[in-house]
Amino acid sequence: MIVVGGEALIDLVPVAEPPGALLPRPGGGPYNTALALGRLGAGVAFCSRVSADGFGEGLLAGLRAAGVDLSLVQRGPEPTTLAVPSLAPDGSAAYRFYTEGTADRLFALPPSLPPGARALALGTCSLVLEPGASAYEALLLRESRRGLLTLLDPNVRPALIADPAAYRERFLGWLPYVSVLKLSEEDAAWLGGRVGDWLAAGPSAVVLTRGAAGLTVWTAEGEEYGAAARPVTVADTIGAGDTVNAALLHRLAGAPGPVDWPAVLDFAARAAALTCTRAGAEPPYASELGLS
Repeated sequence: MIVVGGEALIDLVPVAEPPGALLPRPGGGPYNTALALGRLGAGVAFCSRVSADGFGEGLLAGLRAAGVDLSLVQRGPEPTTLAVPSLAPDGSAAYRFYTEGTADRLFALPPSLPPGARALALGTCSLVLEPGASAYEALLLRESRRGLLTLLDPNVRPALIADPAAYRERFLGWLPYVSVLKLSEEDAAWLGGRVGDWLAAGPSAVVLTRGAAGLTVWTAEGEEYGAAARPVTVADTIGAGDTVNAALLHRLAGAPGPVDWPAVLDFAARAAALTCTRAGAEPPYASELGLS
């Protein structure tokens, strides 16, 4: 089982008609990653705190439909976090967040993960907003020490980070407990570090998503591989990076022997491309990628 920890929220996505209208869509980087893993046919559990309001019920219904285990989900009466993306002409999105007093901020460290857990993925808002951020950090450290494969996607949201210097220092403190660091070019630029320094801190691989330029991985053994992006008609890029997370975890978690990085990256590029052809975070199903 792959465990994905972090927020589930509602994206209020702009639509063309009527002008100014917003369409509520399930979202949140960890939520999208768990959904994508479920659609790929992986054994996956979502670890979060989700509101008992109507939005929260809808979010969990989407995960159930994808076969995601919800036994680690905590519930609360607080409202669901809202995110309002604004779309650029190339389909990329910037976000405004409404997080005050929301349910996912109050996540508490679970006493244990299921016995079959072999990987843990964390990232995005959940590692910024306290007090939940400290609980997710404790989960990362505990499960890394137990030997789980860990994937970190910082998915930086500057609007939520009150003290950038403190966040950057905290990020560096996570790296000794991270197996795979996956981040976008924008994340890397904002964090201001170098791949070699990040690898030296602990991860076995750093995967960089580069939009239309594809994906690149650098490994602790000094290898570098790339995969081209698939040419598609882009509706938007919402959820594309989360789909990459899912594709990486699907291929890496529990895989015996050396990693075939060119094949892993190619699979991730194909999966992300399909997500980009659809509005909102709509990751592909296994059948669309020839897995069933």
